[in-house]
Amino acid sequence: MSYALNRDIRSFEAAAAIGGYLIVAGTGTGAKIRTAAAATDKIVGVGERVGADAGDFHDATVAGLTEVRAGGAFAAFDPLTSDAQGRAVKAVPVAGQIVRIVGIAHAPALAAGDIVPVQVALSLLSTPA
Repeated sequence: MSYALNRDIRSFEAAAAIGGYLIVAGTGTGAKIRTAAAATDKIVGVGERVGADAGDFHDATVAGLTEVRAGGAFAAFDPLTSDAQGRAVKAVPVAGQIVRIVGIAHAPALAAGDIVPVQVALSLLSTPA
């Protein structure tokens, strides 16, 4: 399925190799990105289907519809965040932490590795301790 219309795609330098369809996060060093590794990372968006080597530029959808690789099962319209491998998982509140949401699932994922549509809409889920 193509989601080329109505999305905002930006290019960032990859600080390390990034696989396709993975959630990406800022590194804190300039405008470089890497594969997200936690729900608390500074999530930027979802990387395009073609990955990138370290030092190459990688396109990431920062707003709008695209596709993401699932890290496990979730339902359509669940809020999504990153697992330790940059795959999308259901965002759940964690007491005393800020969970970063990459967007909303537009279809269910039945298992890890599924490629599913997501509406990229960055937001935060803050839960008091």
